[in-house]
Amino acid sequence: MPDNHYKQTATPAKITAMRCKSKIYGFYEFFSGGGMARLGLGSRWKCLFANDICEKKAESYRENFGGAPELFVGDVKRVKTTYLQRGGLLAWGSFPCQDLSLAGNYNGLDGERSGVFWPFWDIICALNAKRRTVPLVVIENVEGLLTSKGGEDFKALVSVVAKAGYKVGAIIIDAALFLPQSRPRLFVVAAKSLQIPGSMVRSSPHPIWHTKAIVSCVKSLPESVHKSWVWWNLPTPQENGPGLSELIEDSPTGVRWHTKDETNRLLSMMSDTNLEKVSFAQRSRKRMIGAVYKRTRKFNGVSIQRAEVRFDISGCLRTPAGGSSRQIILVIEGNIIRSRLLSPREAARLMGVMDTYKLPDKYNDAYHLMGDGLAVPVVRHLAQHLLEPILDGLSETQREYPRAEEG
Repeated sequence: MPDNHYKQTATPAKITAMRCKSKIYGFYEFFSGGGMARLGLGSRWKCLFANDICEKKAESYRENFGGAPELFVGDVKRVKTTYLQRGGLLAWGSFPCQDLSLAGNYNGLDGERSGVFWPFWDIICALNAKRRTVPLVVIENVEGLLTSKGGEDFKALVSVVAKAGYKVGAIIIDAALFLPQSRPRLFVVAAKSLQIPGSMVRSSPHPIWHTKAIVSCVKSLPESVHKSWVWWNLPTPQENGPGLSELIEDSPTGVRWHTKDETNRLLSMMSDTNLEKVSFAQRSRKRMIGAVYKRTRKFNGVSIQRAEVRFDISGCLRTPAGGSSRQIILVIEGNIIRSRLLSPREAARLMGVMDTYKLPDKYNDAYHLMGDGLAVPVVRHLAQHLLEPILDGLSETQREYPRAEEG
């Protein structure tokens, strides 16, 4: 597949960088995974430090970012402020989500995985104490952070951010606004000691970016935190992203087509509603591509595994903890129905990752890397329309924060 779409996605960043060529902003990428926040931030940003605990993900990070000497592989608890090169104006933290979901038994920010938010925040506070204040912080996670422990985890997180002197707000951005994948994610954006342009804030919630869950959580925040709360303002995307069929390969690498029996078994797991979707696709006499997930549903108190198909967008990519979490592609051309697993490259495309990005050789490693990652166009939208405009307005006095120069 041509790489044109992804080149177009990056074009606004390149144009902005040309206009403000002297302004290259340094950032720190925590829980970096394969570097998808770095990809989304783009050419106006220079990574000064990155950290992840997973060596397999670190291999991909090094492979795609020139060896990445700035990458520290190890537990975030082992990170010292001296490891972070001076000049970071943004700290990005996409900490693990497992304890904020059913898979983690909803242990929340007290859990072993999602609890690493706290040592991450300790680093931010330690930098502030050393007069190395990071003026912008982005904390990304699943929507479950809003409801974890009845909203207490979100309240705790926002409270410590506000207590550290940051103006703080949260938005939900669904990758479906840019890509054919349903992937809503929560972004907590915090700013300290910055003159925030009036156009960057709203007086009230926006129906797209501020969901009912966010509004409900904000109502329950302590009064002291309310004073620090900001309703961030973002424009809605003006252009549609690629369709699902545009990202699917005719001759995929790393996966095989199912046998006829395997495809029939998949169809037998569908409800009447989903079979009707398949039948409609057949009657269209067009080449139709659907995305299938196997899910466990309860009928009369009995758990049954079902296959559910969509022909508009794919479901949210997940890590391959088991066969049910791997997405399946269904290709229909009249009476011919074929099925197979989503290929690693297709998974990368669903995340907005360019075809030049080097993926791990093993299927599970590649799928895990993408399923744990960030949708690149979402990060770009946030950077272009909120993070960069805020930093572009830095006054001479505020430039006491050391800035990373180009090169």
